[in-house]
Amino acid sequence: MEEERNHLKYRGERCLNCGYELDKSDKYCPACGQQNSTKKLALDDFFNEFFAGIFAYDSRFRRTIKALLFSPGKISKDYILGKRMRYANPFRFYLSASIIFFIIWGFINSFEIQPATNDLNPEVIETSQKTIDSLDIPSPQIGGREFKLDSLIKSQQAKEKITYKQIYKDWTALDSLSFFEARSNQFNIYSKYYKQTSVLSPQQALDSLKHPHTNVNHWIYKKATDWNILKSNPQIFINYFINKLPFIIFFYLPVFAFFIWLLYLRRPFNYMEHLIFTFHVQTTFFVLYGLALLVDYTFNTELGVTLATLIFIFYLYKAMRKFYGQGRVKTVVKFMLLNIIFFTLAIIAGAVYIIASFALY
Repeated sequence: MEEERNHLKYRGERCLNCGYELDKSDKYCPACGQQNSTKKLALDDFFNEFFAGIFAYDSRFRRTIKALLFSPGKISKDYILGKRMRYANPFRFYLSASIIFFIIWGFINSFEIQPATNDLNPEVIETSQKTIDSLDIPSPQIGGREFKLDSLIKSQQAKEKITYKQIYKDWTALDSLSFFEARSNQFNIYSKYYKQTSVLSPQQALDSLKHPHTNVNHWIYKKATDWNILKSNPQIFINYFINKLPFIIFFYLPVFAFFIWLLYLRRPFNYMEHLIFTFHVQTTFFVLYGLALLVDYTFNTELGVTLATLIFIFYLYKAMRKFYGQGRVKTVVKFMLLNIIFFTLAIIAGAVYIIASFALY
């Protein structure tokens, strides 16, 4: 079928795709790469083109996986040297690998948090309380002052029994406070109000509390209700946050690549080349740990993740040596510095994204 479409009688003098002038000897357009053929499409042409595209991608996929897993740093080196057609695009491949990894993670980890239950009957509780009371446990002393445990417990219980009416401040009183003090008081009032009334509507709550209907007040009330709901069922927020992780990491990696660029400032690499290396390494992480999770789940063991961690540590060292071409000592030093930078940035980014996720939840 390919030979028939390449027949001289079907060749045109102008590319049907981009309009580039062609010669009869041109089998393909030198400008856009489309086949030089005026033959009308038949059903078998459509399927041949469809499956050819699949197998072409599959071939790049196999080469990418093979180079990624068994030749650390090679694929990044080849890519920046211009050998790109043989490999899958690093950014799209990363997104595919990360989404598959989090699907596996979500399948294996249901994020179910069992609520605490009290199965003891009243007689057992009463007996236990008498036993505790009979023990002569010295009260803790802080700064020379004695604190009784039962008084601390009663103090906590008293705080929990405080109603929103006891801490209520009208808008004039809140407006007289500093910004942060006013928002803190406002959040506490709204939180107590929701716990005691179960009112989800900011409109209804603010009417009841006689606070003005502003966008900020509506948002604070919603966050107060969210906070109480998530405290009782953290699984909701965990699932929400985990679903966003592939995209969070995607935006985190360019920041990390900037620090790699600073660390290798004397090396002849620009920022984008560091970024490509970062995406390839992170893709390898997802592939290794995705396979490890499946192995651990299938055989009910934790050996897979442990082995994947050791392999990835060695892989990262080898990839840095291959890609940046430095000696063992320099690579080890920079390997340790990069890990410190990575985990420091990860903690900061994690805290920022948790706060941002809660704000946007």
